Amino acid sequence: MNGGQSSISNQPKPGSDENDNSSFQWTTAAIVQSIAIFILAGFAEIIGGWLVWAAVKGIRMDGSGVETDENSETHDTVRNDTTPVLAPDNDVVDTESASEYSIIKKPWYFALLGSMTLVAYGFIPCLQPSSASDGFARIYAAYGGFFIIMSFLLGWALEGQSAKPDVGDFVGGVICLIGVFVIMFWPGR
Repeated sequence: MNGGQSSISNQPKPGSDENDNSSFQWTTAAIVQSIAIFILAGFAEIIGGWLVWAAVKGIRMDGSGVETDENSETHDTVRNDTTPVLAPDNDVVDTESASEYSIIKKPWYFALLGSMTLVAYGFIPCLQPSSASDGFARIYAAYGGFFIIMSFLLGWALEGQSAKPDVGDFVGGVICLIGVFVIMFWPGR
């Protein structure tokens, strides 16, 4: 050590322009990388969470032709009733909105795999190209919008029609995605 000075010579001096993290510039490659990392994080968090959920709470499967393997546990069929839609003359117009689904619990090792996936997920947002200038709060806030959209889509893919998003889900998701782009790309950051 040189008289108490740091042995690392490439450290920027406090107050210098080199210490300014706002020098990050978005490029097409950085935008594509950022979106890819958000999508990877979404898959890891949602699939990991789904695996834990499937083992602990069970998953909803459409009532038609539910098949399970020897490691799965089928629970009672649940009827999801909704209020029938009535025409002005009080005739029932829509009785198809009621649905039946089964709750299927997956084996314990789904929870273990899900937990390991969630640990890996915790490191993925650190790969964001703007992490030095944006920091934890902004990265995770922006990621939240991707998480919302991906939760709807992956939930639908994993659980079928019983988890199909409706118009309100899609509209809300688009609003969130607009928010993501405002957070990430606001001019002057």
